[in-house]
Amino acid sequence: MVDITHKSNTLRTAVAQAIVKVSSEETIRAIQNKMVPKGDVFAMSKAAGLLGVKKTSDLLPDCHPLPIEFTDISYEIDKLQIKILITVKTNYKTGVEVEAMHGASIVALNMYDMLKPIDKGIEISNIRLLKKTGGKSDLNNP
Repeated sequence: MVDITHKSNTLRTAVAQAIVKVSSEETIRAIQNKMVPKGDVFAMSKAAGLLGVKKTSDLLPDCHPLPIEFTDISYEIDKLQIKILITVKTNYKTGVEVEAMHGASIVALNMYDMLKPIDKGIEISNIRLLKKTGGKSDLNNP
């Protein structure tokens, strides 16, 4: 891991997204009406995403374990696409970009897993960092 002992704690924020595209309106209605056989897709995927954020350093060898002090996971439905937005914050010596993108990925994968029995045409795309603040390279452009 990179040596961060010389860095100071500052507020670090990252916003990431992932897109889950389903193949039918019936799938969107099943999600919204909580009729998916495996359960409430949004609630279960949020729980999975929270775990994903917290476990990032356990799975990616160069990520520092760090205190996650805030995570928000929200969804926007646009026709057949579900945009996952995840915000992660900490007061620490290193950023939370990877944690945010990892969380978004895990949310999307959990959605895929829950929806695959009712929809064989699911796609995951556009896992990316939308915004980063804090630290030396403050990337603050949505």
